[in-house]
Amino acid sequence: MKQGKRYKESAKLVDRAKIYDAAEGFQLVVDTAKAKFDESVELHVRLGVDPKQADQQVRGVVVLPNGTGKKVRVLVIAKGDKADEALKAGADIVGAEDIIAKIAGENWIDFDVCVTTPDMMGQVGRVAKILGPKGLMPNPKSGTVTMDVAKAINDTKAGRVEYRLDKTAIIHCAIGKKSFGSQKLVENYTALMEALVKAKPAAAKGTYLKSITAASTMGPGVKLSYKA
Repeated sequence: MKQGKRYKESAKLVDRAKIYDAAEGFQLVVDTAKAKFDESVELHVRLGVDPKQADQQVRGVVVLPNGTGKKVRVLVIAKGDKADEALKAGADIVGAEDIIAKIAGENWIDFDVCVTTPDMMGQVGRVAKILGPKGLMPNPKSGTVTMDVAKAINDTKAGRVEYRLDKTAIIHCAIGKKSFGSQKLVENYTALMEALVKAKPAAAKGTYLKSITAASTMGPGVKLSYKA
């Protein structure tokens, strides 16, 4: 991929051989985010686990103290009192069989997070092939299959993010925007890293945190240190 002049100028500010502490590193991420829009900031953490082993999976959720800076559209699939609860809690879309039919018939996925109650999971399972590949399938581990729909909505709107190991043993997770400034990014970074350390599988051997890199949407990667 051809790199633009702006990227090349930003890359000159980063010492690729250096591992920066969080404060200095995120200041660099902010300083090298030169695009005309408010760039997202992502964290990429390579873990010393084997993604092919069921007992070495790393997955969970964490509420970032400063949110993600992104407006999240929440769909709740529920009936009766739970549907009413979802509306009062600020869900963007609430439905039941009608919404499932819309997803199945139109491949409709105009939402960011799907929350459902346990009693609806049998029917939601019918559209798992549509929701699953997009990372939208509700899951008890991520707190999106629950009777406490209000809490799930509030946590999501407040900045709850799901982290999940990919096939190359890397966690990719958005932790904010350039406009947050370095201090808020450091706070979100610390919260996510604490969650990842707690989620270390018992079967994992050797070095767990292999490498940590932060980067804005259009900026160069900055290597970071972390002490648990």
